Amino acid sequence: MIIPCIDLMDRKVVQLVQGKEKFLELPEPLAVLEKFAAYPEIQVIDLDAAMGKAENNTEIVRELCRRKPCRVGGGIRNVARAQAVVGDGALKAIVGSSAFTSQGIHHEFLRQLAAAVPREKILIAVDSFGDRVAVHGWKETLPLSCAQALPQLEPYCSGFLCTYIDGEGRLKGTDINWFRSLRAVTHLPITAAGGITTDEEIAALDALGMHAALGMSIYRKVFPEFFTGRQPGS
Repeated sequence: MIIPCIDLMDRKVVQLVQGKEKFLELPEPLAVLEKFAAYPEIQVIDLDAAMGKAENNTEIVRELCRRKPCRVGGGIRNVARAQAVVGDGALKAIVGSSAFTSQGIHHEFLRQLAAAVPREKILIAVDSFGDRVAVHGWKETLPLSCAQALPQLEPYCSGFLCTYIDGEGRLKGTDINWFRSLRAVTHLPITAAGGITTDEEIAALDALGMHAALGMSIYRKVFPEFFTGRQPGS
């Protein structure tokens, strides 16, 4: 399954390169959602919430969830926030950095989360930079590989969102072998993200039983006028 990504910043839809440089900005999130009407699910990330800013996208996220099944992430740092996201209609809440400590898995938090939110409502985001788990806006890497992390996280979630940061937003391809190594260590569903560019990569991920969350590559197809004469990261 292809899952388009809607990343929100200051009430607008954006696409960032490597989580930093803003490449694309669209002012109407609901209009963007209409463009993705053919897809069964959407991934919505509130970047402002993830950066600890005021939650000025909350109403937009709630409306997106009302109109379409949405996986929602960004700034889910405590149990109350996860409950609020699910209560606002999210199909699943995506928990990222809060699932980890500076040394590994944050089991205490995850046990509290599991006691308050149904497991089937939780996805855990495991982002990789140089094959190390990256947290806090990809500014910090842990002494833990993604393949080591997934089996430890299984009891707390219904699946994983795994991002290959090295390829994120560049439209230069992803690393299928890396995703294959993750498939070997968990039986839970995996949604792959980060640099996925071609139909062949999507087919290879599908063959591994993985969904593909698409950002820059799907915007290039749906909004080609924003890519004329310019490539991300150039």
